[in-house]
Amino acid sequence: MSECCGGERCKKKVLFYACSGGANVAEVADRAVRQLMDQGLGVMFCLAGLGAGIETMIQTARDADLNVVLDGCPVDCARKIFEGAGVTNYVQIRVTDLGMEKVKGVRASDEQVATLVSKAKEAVAQS
Repeated sequence: MSECCGGERCKKKVLFYACSGGANVAEVADRAVRQLMDQGLGVMFCLAGLGAGIETMIQTARDADLNVVLDGCPVDCARKIFEGAGVTNYVQIRVTDLGMEKVKGVRASDEQVATLVSKAKEAVAQS
């Protein structure tokens, strides 16, 4: 067992990463990751740090039992950051694959966030 989730003991070290885009699907990803963290399912981690090539952050991702990457749309920026960093122990969930349309200038709904949280919980449970 490893330390995670704010010092609580848990079975897996799970790190969550959210899309950082400007559309509603990025907000869905960000809010979902924060809810998952609040529920004690893992810790939100810095996608920008991986993209910047910060070796200690890349190593933290490699050392995790599971990295859950929440991409907003088919551009797959987060997945591409993982591939570029050589981190392979991840699962990707794309918000637009859950029937949500990418729209700029529109806020995410609570229902959309709940849908993604549910899907991410399934991914953690299956790993």
